[in-house]
Amino acid sequence: MDRWDLSPLYKSFDSPEFTNDMGLIKKYIEEINSIVSSDVSPEEKTEKYIAVQNAFQDKAERLIEYAALRTSADTGDDEAFKYLDTLENMLTETTKAETAFAKWLSETTVQENTPLLKEHHFFLEEIRKEGSHLLSPEEEAVFAKMRITGSSAFTKLWENASADLMAKYTIDDKTYTLHIAEIRNLAYDADPAKRKAAYKAELKALETIANQSAAALNAIKGEVITETNLRGYQSPLHMTLEDSRMDKDVLLPMIEAMTESMPIFRKYFIRKAKMLGHKGALPFYDLFAPVGNANMVFTLEEAKQTVCDNFRTFSDELSDYAKMAFDKNWIDIYPRKGKRGGAFCCNLHSIKESRFLTNFTGSLSDVITFAHELGHGYHGHMLNKETSVNSHYPMPIAETASTFCETIVKNALLKKADTDTKLFILENDIADSAQIIVDILSRFIFEDDFFEKRKSGPLSADEISEIMLKAQAETYGDGLDKDIRHKYMWVIKPHYYDADYNYYNFPYAFGLLFAKGLYAEYIKKGPAFAKDYDKLLSLTGKTLLKDLALPFGIDITKKEFWQLSLKTITEDIETFLKMTE
Repeated sequence: MDRWDLSPLYKSFDSPEFTNDMGLIKKYIEEINSIVSSDVSPEEKTEKYIAVQNAFQDKAERLIEYAALRTSADTGDDEAFKYLDTLENMLTETTKAETAFAKWLSETTVQENTPLLKEHHFFLEEIRKEGSHLLSPEEEAVFAKMRITGSSAFTKLWENASADLMAKYTIDDKTYTLHIAEIRNLAYDADPAKRKAAYKAELKALETIANQSAAALNAIKGEVITETNLRGYQSPLHMTLEDSRMDKDVLLPMIEAMTESMPIFRKYFIRKAKMLGHKGALPFYDLFAPVGNANMVFTLEEAKQTVCDNFRTFSDELSDYAKMAFDKNWIDIYPRKGKRGGAFCCNLHSIKESRFLTNFTGSLSDVITFAHELGHGYHGHMLNKETSVNSHYPMPIAETASTFCETIVKNALLKKADTDTKLFILENDIADSAQIIVDILSRFIFEDDFFEKRKSGPLSADEISEIMLKAQAETYGDGLDKDIRHKYMWVIKPHYYDADYNYYNFPYAFGLLFAKGLYAEYIKKGPAFAKDYDKLLSLTGKTLLKDLALPFGIDITKKEFWQLSLKTITEDIETFLKMTE
């Protein structure tokens, strides 16, 4: 079966279980409101609040993710969209009470002398910190409701436009109509004519939704700017860092180390361009072109086996988890019209499972995507013993488990490869790293610049495209053909279109580089490291990122750590350059 099974959540919106849980949500909302206004001891009030929040979050997640997963697999599922809207409205009914509790907690001394309170110390500290940025309970309630018809509505507008987007693709004098996800996957095709034609088709298709995407992006980011001002944050970046359990003492050394590494990546781009027959810089449509004689195409069964077998080189538990995900139909695998593009993992703490969306076409990249998303799922699996409120981890660490699993598969494949295949895999890995270091840095620069310019008013699609091209020029430099870049990258990337996830770019770089550091520890310690790794993942819901790294002797506030992690990538580039002299 190549589509996911959602029945462990609910069989349908008409099922008794769904109806019953909708009723329970209303009951939990009433309880939250009642607890916050109750006249009991601080300790009793806090314990009751934790208990009902755990129950409420589990049930709310189950309901809302069922509807959201259905819309991701089929953007024409009107019933799911209707329930998603209903649930989002219901969830805003806790805003006023949660705001009042946060303000109360920030001004109250609670003796954390019971097992429940001790277990949730970090959760309570997070609430106290958040309390300093909250508006009045009444204002928070209004803001939450307004967001539904504001940024959330514009997010859905963009999702619908991009999910239904088809492109006309012409090759060998024949024209085909393909879904945008299929067009983008042709960037990995061995035929240069197909790659170039797909690039042109993609840009032409994205142009048709550029204006509505610009409207959506302006609305979403404009709302974010308003919110940061109201809450007293210095900037959207400041708000994102606090949400990420990071600060600039971590981000800036990482960004600085990434910026310093650009010259070696540009050498790689120029060498790849030469290998592909270009004079000078690499055109954008060949960024993902396969290099070498190996033709690595996978059937679905081969892809499954590759992931599970190579995961087993790290630990049986990781491999068994991946096999379970495949066997129990947790993955919606193939692209189709009406299904959103890209890939994601949705961890469902409420049922101790996960669901994964991919758009598999058989490339090595698709196999690595399986490893990446299953890494996210395994992270969730390691948090299943935690309570709901202790299972929420920030964006940067979210990309560590996924990248770690990518590294396992890539390195295992490299060990077994002949020279041609090794070159193919090595170059593919460098290309992926270049995306996470070079392209992610361009996206960070783009979003920073966009936020700054958006303060003065909305920007046109052409103006936004200029910001994107400028950001690409800053990072890719002379490695990328200045006339063949991707001005509509801002249209196709979903990360820009969610008001809750601003700057969803640097977390990928953090994940890659932190994972590289952890993988180096694994090489030192061998199989025994697997238990340490599992322990680290289990703590990510209740630990600051700086504190999470310290047991491994890692100080992520030092540029030296990021430089050493980058060194593992730059050494691969040096190997590639020597192999292709």
